[in-house]
Amino acid sequence: MKVLAVASEAYPLVKTGGLADVVGALPRALAAHGVGTTTLLPGYPAVLKATAGRAIHSWRDLLGGGAARLLRGEIDGQPLIVLDAPSFFVREGGPYGDQTGSDWPDNWRRFAALARAAAEIGRGGVKGLSFDVLHAHDWQAALAPAYLRYAASPIKTVMTIHNIAFQGRFGAEIFDELGLPEDAWSIDGVEYYGGVGFLKAGLQAADAITTVSPTYAREILRPEFGMGLEGLIAERAGSVTGIVNGIDPAVWNPEGDAALPSRYTLKTVARRPKNKRALEREFGLEPGDGPIFTVISRLTWQKGMDVLAECVDDLVRMGGRLAMLGAGDPDLEEAFLTAAARHPGRVGVRIGYDEPLSHLLQGGADAIVIPSRFEPCGLTQLYGLAYGCVSVVARTGGLADTVIDANIAALDAQVATGIQFEGVSREALLHALQRACALYADQPSWRCLQRCGMKADFTWGRSAAAYAALYQGLVDA
Repeated sequence: MKVLAVASEAYPLVKTGGLADVVGALPRALAAHGVGTTTLLPGYPAVLKATAGRAIHSWRDLLGGGAARLLRGEIDGQPLIVLDAPSFFVREGGPYGDQTGSDWPDNWRRFAALARAAAEIGRGGVKGLSFDVLHAHDWQAALAPAYLRYAASPIKTVMTIHNIAFQGRFGAEIFDELGLPEDAWSIDGVEYYGGVGFLKAGLQAADAITTVSPTYAREILRPEFGMGLEGLIAERAGSVTGIVNGIDPAVWNPEGDAALPSRYTLKTVARRPKNKRALEREFGLEPGDGPIFTVISRLTWQKGMDVLAECVDDLVRMGGRLAMLGAGDPDLEEAFLTAAARHPGRVGVRIGYDEPLSHLLQGGADAIVIPSRFEPCGLTQLYGLAYGCVSVVARTGGLADTVIDANIAALDAQVATGIQFEGVSREALLHALQRACALYADQPSWRCLQRCGMKADFTWGRSAAAYAALYQGLVDA
């Protein structure tokens, strides 16, 4: 079985969020199930720098962006193809926007070009390459199934929704430049509320649709979660599967994590406090035995950060401390920085993202707070489980699927792994934080939560088997 995975980012070459972790880790896990995965990525400067590949295909003019070519390389020992299109991807800034954080105005053309290149490969147009399945991740790759559909290509396609809120919606004026036939401009094609919908097009055209957790697959059937696409999801419900994300133990494992001053296992978790002391120093927190809560997140409304900002003073009054790493909405950034100034030694905030620091936070903090209003899967709670950093989560999406609430029955049965709360409000979150503080004060119960979380298996094995079965089913059909 040969699969072409198409995405806008993949760890360790380029990462802005959990999408990169999934795209980077899944190929190795699939290999154990007889699936060989080749990943197609845009040729951002960081990707080109890490790729000393040879050219295998070229275009004089790819979708109006001038000369482009495909380079072969590797990513963590797995096959990689890079779309080297300098006019699209060699820019100062991030994958999706400039140095000020504003989206590139031609993102529609940049990622249509990525999808067009993927379709060219998928239909057998690149000498020496053939695949059984094309797997597109999120809106940036979503036109690939549409291009293949209108080319009548026999290759099977899978469209994975990592977050349905990000859809790639653009004006109708771009349609004529996409290189699609006229009949693609229809409600059954790429047209979406009078414009072009990249994700909508992929969901319409793909042979199978996956989301990144079973609960999220059900949630997006409802208007409050489906973001306008709930009707299409319902129409294609028989083709939708929820497969929870996994984590890569080669990257996220406290036993061998170079970012931790003190490495540990389930049996040696008593070594963990040394990391807590390092975390206190890193964030300027007063040393102490009380709980440290962490947040590693985009600072946005979706993530419930506005509600958490309202609870910071109460958290400090409870005896808790907060160490935050994240960036996002400027007003929320300012709210947390102001809270840190208001509570020196009790609240520490780092604006931005730092991969090694995120590992120290998981390995040193006592609990991670994830009050998301919706969360397709979430990875930080899975990292928390692996590192004995107890998760305090809203009961939604993948958070509901992966964290077992510490209710009386679960505590008695010694199966609880964290704390869930219903409804993202100040009252609900405060109650959850109070529960966490009470459990932390009962150290035997807290250690049980840590041990149960660390015993849970959220590596990619089970999920990779589900993807492999999905691919095989499509090919067999």
